Amino acid sequence: MNDKDIREIFEPEGLLAQELPAYEFRPDQMEMALAVGHTLEGGILAAEAETGIGKTIAYLIPAVLSGQKIIISTATINLQEQILSREIPFIKKYVDPDLSVLCVKGRQNYLCIYRFHQLLASSQQHMFYEKKYLDDIARWAKETHSGDRAEISWLQDNSSLWHEISSSTSQCLGSQCPEESMCFINRLRKKAAASRLLVVNHHLFFSDLALRRFGFGEVLPRYESVIFDEAHHLESIGTRYFGITFSHYQLLDLVSDIEKSAQLELKEKDRVKVSQLTGSLLNQADHFAKLFPGQKGKFPLDDFISKEPRWHEELSVLSHEILRLCDRLDSLAVLNDVWSALERRGQELHDKLQSITSPAHNENDSYVRWFERREKTVTLSASPIEISSVLEETLYSKVNSSIFTSATLTVGGCFAYLKDRLGLPLDTETLKLPSPFDYKNRTLLYIPNNRQNNSFPEPSQPAFLESAQQRILDILKHSKGRALVLFTSIKAMKSTYEFLTGHLPFTILVQGEAPKNVLLETFQDQTDSVLLAVASFWEGVDVPGESLSCVIIDKLPFEVPSDPVIMARINKIRQEGGNPFMDFQTPRAILSLRQGIGRLMRASTDKGLLAILDIRLFTKRYGRLFLDSLPPSPITRNLEELAAFFHKKSD
Repeated sequence: MNDKDIREIFEPEGLLAQELPAYEFRPDQMEMALAVGHTLEGGILAAEAETGIGKTIAYLIPAVLSGQKIIISTATINLQEQILSREIPFIKKYVDPDLSVLCVKGRQNYLCIYRFHQLLASSQQHMFYEKKYLDDIARWAKETHSGDRAEISWLQDNSSLWHEISSSTSQCLGSQCPEESMCFINRLRKKAAASRLLVVNHHLFFSDLALRRFGFGEVLPRYESVIFDEAHHLESIGTRYFGITFSHYQLLDLVSDIEKSAQLELKEKDRVKVSQLTGSLLNQADHFAKLFPGQKGKFPLDDFISKEPRWHEELSVLSHEILRLCDRLDSLAVLNDVWSALERRGQELHDKLQSITSPAHNENDSYVRWFERREKTVTLSASPIEISSVLEETLYSKVNSSIFTSATLTVGGCFAYLKDRLGLPLDTETLKLPSPFDYKNRTLLYIPNNRQNNSFPEPSQPAFLESAQQRILDILKHSKGRALVLFTSIKAMKSTYEFLTGHLPFTILVQGEAPKNVLLETFQDQTDSVLLAVASFWEGVDVPGESLSCVIIDKLPFEVPSDPVIMARINKIRQEGGNPFMDFQTPRAILSLRQGIGRLMRASTDKGLLAILDIRLFTKRYGRLFLDSLPPSPITRNLEELAAFFHKKSD
C-alpha cells in the first residue's frame, strides 16, 4: 500500500473533501489512516482516537486499499450496522466499487429452518405462540435471503419464540440436519468465504477464536488481519469465551429439544422411556440447583464446595443422570441422525460439568471457578485469570497484523495497562490522537469543593448520597435540565429519581422504565429533559446538540471487587508483588470514567458542563492520574462559576 494513495483520499483537497458533505480535514485522521496502512503490511498497532477524529473511516479505507481479507470487529451489533449503512456505501462508490463486504452476526441472530419446522409440527405450539406470529415468520422465512432476525421489526428483543427457532452451536445438527441445504448458517459461511471485508462483533469473533483452538465449528473463514474497534472491551469478552460454562438452563434446553423430537420421531413405547429419563434428569437438576444459595450474583465456587456437605453426592447423581440419558439417545441414533446430535449435546454438557468441577481445575491457578445464581437458573464457570497467553497462541502469531483502536485505551496518556492485559508485544506501535473538539473554550469541569467549612463529603461517608442528590438538583436548575446523570449503582439512581421527582419542572427519564433506544429518542426530542442511568449508558450514547448539555457522574466508577474473576485477578497481581489497586482497579475505573465523560462532546458545535461529584480527585494521590486522563476542560469547584458558565452559554 502506498502512502500517496491514502494522502490523496484524506488531504484537504482529497477525495473525502470533494465527495463527503460537511467534511473537515483532520490531520490526526490522516495520521491514523497512514499508521493503519503501515501496520497492515505486518505488525501490531494500538491507536487511541478520541471522539471527533473519525477513526472508523480512518481504518476502513486503508483496510480496503490493502487488498487483504480483513475482519473488522466491533463492540456491538449497532456499530456493525452503522459501518454497513454509513461508511461502506461511500467506500464502494468512490474507493473500491468491487469491494465485497458482509456483516456477520452471532448464530443466534439467524433462523434455524429445522427448529422452526419442528415447532410448527409440534402439537403444543399453539399453546404458547399466537398463530399469527408463526404465520408471519413462515411467510418471512420463504422470502428472506439471510434469515437475520433484524429483518423482523415487530419481534421483541427478548422474544421466547425466537429462542425456540434460532440457530446456536449447541443445538446445531450440522451435516446430519435434514435442512442442511437450506441452512442460513451454511449460506452465511459461503458468503463469508467470498467476501474480502467481514464486519463482526467481539462476541462472535472470540466465540469463533475459541472454537478454532479445538479445530471445529468456526463460522469465520481464514483471514489475514483483524481490526478491533472499541478494543477496551476485549479482555472481558475474551474471558467469557476462553472459559468453560455449564448451566441448569442448558440442561432444560436440551431436555426440551429431546422431548420435541420424541413427540415427532418416536413411537409411544420409546417416548415413554425417553420421558422417564428426561423427567429423572430434570428432577436431579432441580435438586442440584437448590444446593446453591438463593441470593442472586456471582460467587467463588471453591468456597461454596468446601462448605456444602452434599456437594459430591448431588454432583455424582447429576452426572449419572446425564450419562443415562446419553446412553438412551445413543441407542436411538440408528433411527435418525437427530438423536446422534442430541447425544453429542448431552455428552458435551457432561464433559463441561466434569471439567469445571474436577479437582484438577481447582489446582489450576490459571483459572478461577465460580457460580452465578440468576432468577431461574444456576451457572457454573471456569474462567481464565489472564487471556494474554491465549491471545498470543490463537491470534497474534496466526495473523499478518492486529490493530486495536478506541476512544479510550490509555491511562494517564500511557498504553501500559492495555499492553499488559492483552499481552501485546513490546514492539507494538502506539498512537494517541486527542479529540479535535475545543474542550478549553466550550466545556467546564465541575468538582465539589472540599476546602470550605462545610466541605463536600467523600463517597464513603454517610452524608454523601444526600449531598450528591442536592448538588445534582442545584446543577440541573442551572442547566435547565438537558442532562445525562450517570450512577455507579442502581440503588443510587433510584434513590435520586425519587429525590428529584417533584423538585424539577423537567421530564425525568430513568433507565429501566423503557428500552434504551426509546429513552434516548425521548431525551433527544425533549430538549429540557433529564436522563438518569447506569451501566450501558456510560457508553454508546450519542446525543449531539442542546439536549445533552451536561453530564453529571456521581462518583469515580471503582468496581466493588466481589466478582470472582476480578477478585482472582487482584489476588494474582498481589501474589506477583504488584499493586492491584494502582495496576488494575484504578486503570479500569479511569477507562470507565473517560467513557462516561465522552458522552458530552459529540460534535464540534457542542458545549456543556462535565460534573464529577467525587472530591477524591483532589483528596487522594491517585486523583491526579484520573485528572491527567480527562479532556483539557477548565476546572471549577465553585457553583457560582458553574451558574455563570450556563448563563454565558445561553447568551
